[in-house]
Amino acid sequence: MPLAHLDRPFDYLVPAELDDTARPGTRVRVRFAGQLVDGWLLDRVAESDHGGRLTYLDRLVSPEPVLAPEILRLARAVADRYAGNLADVLRLAVPPRHARVEREPVPEPAPAPDGVPGPSAGRTPTDPTAAGTGWRDYPAGPGFLRALTAGRPARAVYSALPGEDWAARYAEAIAATVHGGRGAVAVVADARDLDRLDAALTAALGPGRHVCLSAALGPARRYRAFLAARRGTVPVVVGTRAAMFAPVDRLGLVTIWDDGDDLHAEPRAPYPHAREVLLTRAQLAEAGALVGGWSRSAEAQLLVETGWAKEIAATRETVRARTPAIAPTGDDPQLARDPGAATARLPSLAWTAARSALAAETPVLVQVPRRGYLPSISCADCRTPARCPHCAGPLALGSAQAPPACRWCGRVVAGYTCPHCSGRRLRAAVTGARRTAEELGRAFPGVPVRTSGRDEVLSRVPAGAHLVVATPGAEPVADGGFGAVLLLDAWALLTRADLRAGEETLRRWLTAAALARPAVAGGRVVVVADGALVPVQALLRWDPAWFAARELAERRELGFPPAVRMASVTGSAAAVADLLDAARLPDTADVLGPVPAESDRERMLIRVPRARAGELAAALHAAAGVRTARRATEPVRVQVDPLALF
Repeated sequence: MPLAHLDRPFDYLVPAELDDTARPGTRVRVRFAGQLVDGWLLDRVAESDHGGRLTYLDRLVSPEPVLAPEILRLARAVADRYAGNLADVLRLAVPPRHARVEREPVPEPAPAPDGVPGPSAGRTPTDPTAAGTGWRDYPAGPGFLRALTAGRPARAVYSALPGEDWAARYAEAIAATVHGGRGAVAVVADARDLDRLDAALTAALGPGRHVCLSAALGPARRYRAFLAARRGTVPVVVGTRAAMFAPVDRLGLVTIWDDGDDLHAEPRAPYPHAREVLLTRAQLAEAGALVGGWSRSAEAQLLVETGWAKEIAATRETVRARTPAIAPTGDDPQLARDPGAATARLPSLAWTAARSALAAETPVLVQVPRRGYLPSISCADCRTPARCPHCAGPLALGSAQAPPACRWCGRVVAGYTCPHCSGRRLRAAVTGARRTAEELGRAFPGVPVRTSGRDEVLSRVPAGAHLVVATPGAEPVADGGFGAVLLLDAWALLTRADLRAGEETLRRWLTAAALARPAVAGGRVVVVADGALVPVQALLRWDPAWFAARELAERRELGFPPAVRMASVTGSAAAVADLLDAARLPDTADVLGPVPAESDRERMLIRVPRARAGELAAALHAAAGVRTARRATEPVRVQVDPLALF
């Protein structure tokens, strides 16, 4: 049941007519508290420890045992880690039933290419490094593949080289696992990454040897892919975070790409992160793990420093040969030197890099932190942020001709007057992607300008002289690489009131800079930021491991995750106080706050050493059970290790 005080199994009798079909893992309907509710048949036993009178199952929804025993054990572990309910985790783990798909004939497993065994075949002596030539750029790479082929639980944190075909490297690691007769689960952040990994796996394993699992597939296709994995007809499942619970037979490897992307965090209770779910799977199944990206999160660095995983990184000589030429540049002083650069809102160095790349008939990528035209505006006279007079929300401009409009309530504020100085002129506080594209079009007449963002996300762009303006996460891949990459408005990323502001900024910069050509081929990256900043220094040296180690050391000193385990409790002041009064927190717990949260709510933070993390989660879950048993009306959101603390 999805209530904390009922988060336990209940015993029922199985009617004789269902004795053969009611198997563990099937969906059932039972009568609970006078109502018919959906449930899972978790186990069959001869006797019950329940002393009272038992009722019978009402009916069997489907004879398909969709809940695998290992997924049930994983779901319980995830619920305990995140102070959640088993029912909520199972809702995330098993997609809704699609009856027509269940009745479809079970397809035969696709034949494996030469040298690749089927999902249940034994190991093969084939050398996995024969095809995985890209891993030879990393000293520990070939050994990692050999360990996967041998069935050993090799665990690695992988720092990809600039310009690397990361999807091909992941496909080679998965193929090595399949060579060893075991299965794999791979999780990526979005549909573009999924398409790349899908194509790479088809090339490595052959068609029909894996399925893609994503919430965007639609009910029928998603359930069909899920059943293919559950029935063991494919050894590999790849997908977005919906695939983190995919049931794979004889799991040998779990992988996640770009684990710092916030899309890996589940927005529904109990809010698990795909990285943590996969690492828990690796631990329970004694499987290998691969955590990779252009950058490195503090959580991944902790895996390296504790010895749970080994580092896979290239030598400094290889890194220098593969990276583009990266340079920081100032802001206002260089803009003043070049009128043409001022028109495009580019410092002189960035302007020169773009002009040189276009002259060489290569594309230029411009990364802008915000989408829209002018997503944030302020008074031109006193610089006070422009606010809606009705709801106090921020005003924005949708285009050059559009009047100011509120981003919260949508009201148009045509006759805006500053409440502080009575000024009526507005200026840009933050410039969006569409405005940047407009400015670049004027600065480089005759050069095509394309945008990639929420309205249209480009996957690839051709070679040739053109400009691409993209928001973070929407950068396309250019044929042959970008001749120049310009990283604008760095202050908009670095000055956010967020624990992960520096880490997230470097992640976005490295993701864009990795698309540039190497320096020997003329590739240049210009970041509009002070070169003395720590994230800029890490970018200049292309050293995400150094930055992650420094970030983790600072968080240890300050007592922030992942050096400690932290939980947030969000709700009205009375509801938060009620839950904390009922919680028997560990004696080492630090209760911090309150801090303001959205919609007039407040947030309390509870911090404990990592060794006491289980006690904290259990205490919060028990306190939530006390409130649900009392039928408390005001909700409280409990999150363990949330991405946003403030």
